[in-house]
Amino acid sequence: MSVRPSRRLDSLPGYAFAEVDRRVAELKASGVRVLDFGVGDPQYPTPPAVRQACQAGVDAHAASGYPSYVGSRRLREAIARWNQSRFGITLDPDKEISACAGAKEAVFHLPFALLDPGDVVLLPSPGYPPYRTGTLFAGGEVYHYGLDRSRGFLPDFDSIPREVVERARILWLNYPNSPTGRVAPAEFFPKAVEFCRQHDIVLASDEAYTEIWFTERPRSFLEFGREGILVFQSMSKRSAMTGYRIGWVCGDSRLVTLFKKFKTNIDSGVPDFVQEAAVAALSDETHVEEARTAYQAKRDLLVSTMRSAGIAVEPPEGTIYIWQQVPNGLDDVEFATRLLAPEIAIAVVPGSWLARPLPDGTNPGKGFVRWALCPPIEDVEEACRRLRSLRI
Repeated sequence: MSVRPSRRLDSLPGYAFAEVDRRVAELKASGVRVLDFGVGDPQYPTPPAVRQACQAGVDAHAASGYPSYVGSRRLREAIARWNQSRFGITLDPDKEISACAGAKEAVFHLPFALLDPGDVVLLPSPGYPPYRTGTLFAGGEVYHYGLDRSRGFLPDFDSIPREVVERARILWLNYPNSPTGRVAPAEFFPKAVEFCRQHDIVLASDEAYTEIWFTERPRSFLEFGREGILVFQSMSKRSAMTGYRIGWVCGDSRLVTLFKKFKTNIDSGVPDFVQEAAVAALSDETHVEEARTAYQAKRDLLVSTMRSAGIAVEPPEGTIYIWQQVPNGLDDVEFATRLLAPEIAIAVVPGSWLARPLPDGTNPGKGFVRWALCPPIEDVEEACRRLRSLRI
């Protein structure tokens, strides 16, 4: 028999990082120590109290059967308490919160709950790939708006054609922003909320990085309204729980209800013992403050070294990334390739691989590379030593 992919699957691009991975593997095979700043995965242990709660949860739920699709009430109450403490938001645990298997699952699934054929989703470029793939798999159409340095990496709503806005059902926003590191100013939030209300568009806010910040504390869109707003949160970066796969959606009860209806038909709940770990993590802010301090130390060290090496760079205001402008007009892929030379052996991601072309054909990621502040401080110090010898 013949085996062929679906048209949707076949339309997806290949693995964008394959060439970097191949080169990294070659260098490692030849004995070169490669410093990998390409992977956005925290490389420090999940806090002890979180691991202990997870271990205890295995025994506590030894015969508990399938977990709740939307999260236990204990977890949803913990999420509500955290949102009240962190943002001053009051959420109903039963109607306005649903757990999910990491934010990626929820991001991908939301369009299935809201879109009909021909509906448009507005999403950022550069941006998180599941915004796009979820839309396409749900049968929607994509319109990319650019995140441009000249505008502070904020969207220009006025530049979106009227005919596109009229067909739009969802607007994706992500602040603190991955990969640019931008924290949205307070005045941006009511403008975005008003834009969505005027045009009857659901505001989907990916807030997975709100707890990794270096300047002013980030805000949540739910501080500025509830109607038509759905927020996506994750334990991955806040508490180094990427492998646990747990997050939540919260906001307008009507949107949460639709999300839950789709979710219960497509997958299962997060394991109860993982939920116990999340409850423990949400009750402690000390480990989050320690993580911020560690990320900032790595950020400051790399930024200082880059500037000393003649590389222009703006320190990120939040997230775990540095969005570095490539020097001397070099192509971003070329610059990333230079960093992989054996005497440097630093892996970063070209910005043009993280962005999609805009309607005018330009790629907002072109001319940038992304550094993930994930390696341990010892590797960051070694990377700085190697950067000082870089000849641009």
